[in-house]
Amino acid sequence: MTSTESGAGTAAGSGPTGLVLAIDAGNSKTDVAVVGADGRVAGTARGGGFRPPVVGVETAVDVLADAVRRAFAEAGVTAVEHVSACLANADLPVEEERLAAALDARGWGADVAVRNDTFAILRAGIAEPRGVAVVCGAGINCVGMRPDGRTARFPAIGRISGDWGGGWGLAEEALWHAARAEDGRGGPTALARTLPAHFGLDSMYALIEALHLERIGNARRHELTPVLFATAVDGDPVARALVDRLAEEVVAMAAVALARLDLLAEETPVLLGGGILAARHPQLDDRIGELLAARAPKAVPRVVTAPPVLGAALLGLDRVRAGGDVHARVRAFYEGG
Repeated sequence: MTSTESGAGTAAGSGPTGLVLAIDAGNSKTDVAVVGADGRVAGTARGGGFRPPVVGVETAVDVLADAVRRAFAEAGVTAVEHVSACLANADLPVEEERLAAALDARGWGADVAVRNDTFAILRAGIAEPRGVAVVCGAGINCVGMRPDGRTARFPAIGRISGDWGGGWGLAEEALWHAARAEDGRGGPTALARTLPAHFGLDSMYALIEALHLERIGNARRHELTPVLFATAVDGDPVARALVDRLAEEVVAMAAVALARLDLLAEETPVLLGGGILAARHPQLDDRIGELLAARAPKAVPRVVTAPPVLGAALLGLDRVRAGGDVHARVRAFYEGG
C-alpha cells in the first residue's frame, strides 16, 4: 500500500518487524532510522544524496536501499509497519505518488508515505504536528501543517514557481549585481571585488570567464553566498539589500502558509531551517523578526536544530498513532534527555 497522505498497516514480510522506518533524504545525504514499537531507535544508517532528477528514480532509490539495508541489519528486522520518507525533489503531489510507489516496490513496509523533506524539518521542531517551517539551503521552501491533516505548501521548484532566494539564488543575484557594477551598467558594490577575490581572481571579468569556461566548477557557486553575507556585514548597501530581500521572501512564505491554515490569529511556531537560516546571520535574523511581527504577530520564530530524520520518525509515529511515550523516547534519542 502506498500513500502520500494517510493509511497504516500490518508489517510486511516474514521476519521480525519494527514500527517505523524513517527516511530523511536530501540532495547531499540520507539518514534512516528504524524505530521499534517501544520507541527505541534500534538501527540507524547514513547514505548518499537523493537526486532522482539527475540519476533517475530507481538509481536514486538504490542509494536509499543501501542505507535501509544497513539500518535493518543493525535493528535485526526485515520489515516495518510503516515507512515514513521525507525526500528532496518530492516537490509536487504527483512526484510524491511516484516515489511512494517506487519505495513500496522495495517491500520495506506494509505502508509507505512520502512527503517533501521540508516536512521533516518542520515536524522535528514542534511538539505536535502544528506549525510552519521555512527552509533556506540551496533553494527555498515552506510548508505548514495542522493536527487535523491540513497542510500548506508551495511547488518550490525555482523561478517558474515564483521562488526567490536560497543559496543558489543569492549567489546568482550577487554575481549579477557585481558584473554590472564592474562594467558600468549598475551602481557600485563591493561584491565586484569580494566575489572574484574569493577565488583568487582580480576582476569580475576574470570570474565570469572562469565560470563560463568551467575552470571553476558550477557546484562551487554556492561558496559565494557566505561571501555575500560577509560583504553585507561590512556595510555594502547592495549586499545588505539582498539580505533584506531574502528576509522578505522568508516572511512572505510563512505568512501565506499561516493564512492558508487559519493560524494567523493563533500563537504558532514558525521554524527556520537550512544552512542559511541556521547560520544565524544577525541582519537576516533581525529583519525576519521585524517583518514577521508586522505580518504575523502571533508567530513564534525559532531555528530548528534537531536532525530532520527525527521529524520523519515523528511523522511516522503520528501516522500509526503511537503513544506519547514512544514519541518522547525517539525525541530523547536525537535531542538527549
